[in-house]
Amino acid sequence: MTLRDHAIRYGFIVLLFGLVAYFAIAADGFVSPQSAVFIFQSVAITGVLALGVTATLVVGGFDLSIGSVATSAMMAAAYVMVVLEQNAFVAVIICLLIGAFVGLINGWLIVYMRVPDLLATLGMMFLLVGLQRIPTEGRSIATGMTMPDGSVANGKFSDAFLALGRHRFDFFIPNLIPVSVVVLLVLAVLIWFFLEYTRFGRMMYAVGSNERAAELAGAPVKAYKIWAYVISGVFASIGGILLAARLGRGDIASGNNLLLDAVAAALIGYAVLGAAKPNAFGTAIGALFVGILLQGLTMMNAPYYTQDFVKGVVLVVALVFTFALSGRGRN
Repeated sequence: MTLRDHAIRYGFIVLLFGLVAYFAIAADGFVSPQSAVFIFQSVAITGVLALGVTATLVVGGFDLSIGSVATSAMMAAAYVMVVLEQNAFVAVIICLLIGAFVGLINGWLIVYMRVPDLLATLGMMFLLVGLQRIPTEGRSIATGMTMPDGSVANGKFSDAFLALGRHRFDFFIPNLIPVSVVVLLVLAVLIWFFLEYTRFGRMMYAVGSNERAAELAGAPVKAYKIWAYVISGVFASIGGILLAARLGRGDIASGNNLLLDAVAAALIGYAVLGAAKPNAFGTAIGALFVGILLQGLTMMNAPYYTQDFVKGVVLVVALVFTFALSGRGRN
């Protein structure tokens, strides 16, 4: 392998370790269990959503609605438990069904109505942003709130549901690994195995690589593409469930940055080990990178308005390593 090949394959990993080393020196307290917990918590929800985006990237699509699906699931969970006074199991099932239904609609619009993926999912994003505000007239959902009809919401989040976002497992030291991180790891392993080692997953890659060739080979291309968006919707709803469990309320504004961070993690994944394609392992590493970056900048008291700029720079550099240097993005 030439020096250039090594740079393409390992450049991002070197950048990741370099970032950790820099923050360890420049930010007091970065190398500490408390900092690790914050990083893990920030990575978990972003990573779950990014894995969903990865499924759509694999088939040559893109899902801009994941952030709004996650916040819709969060609001739905809060509404079911606080307003309707149902248990956690009902809330989780309803959230998952919402994610699957939205993914199905996205896939139908793209495959059968021939709406471009960016336009279809962008339209769904705006639709969900408006729809989730209607039941409460744009207010967040919390125990004791007054509903538009004058009634009082007396329900509450169950302890079992809150544990999904707040409980931490012992790992060398007490209370280090949040449940949400375990959920992320399990989902990452499942989607990685599914995409890399099952016929369905390999056919999804084939569809994304050359849809026409896959169709001529007899693959049900439309079904694969729809299933990719269903997977994305379900993963986004899982992220919304974890967010609701962490906050303990339906916060209408809490998911504002979910889309950008998840997309950044999924795209950064292209650069991990020179994959140059969407992949679950790279996405998980990308989510970890975003979490480390934001935590380090926060601990260095960097202005909040510079964080998106820095993320953008890192994303551009990662994609340059992937496509410009390797030449894989050329026709």
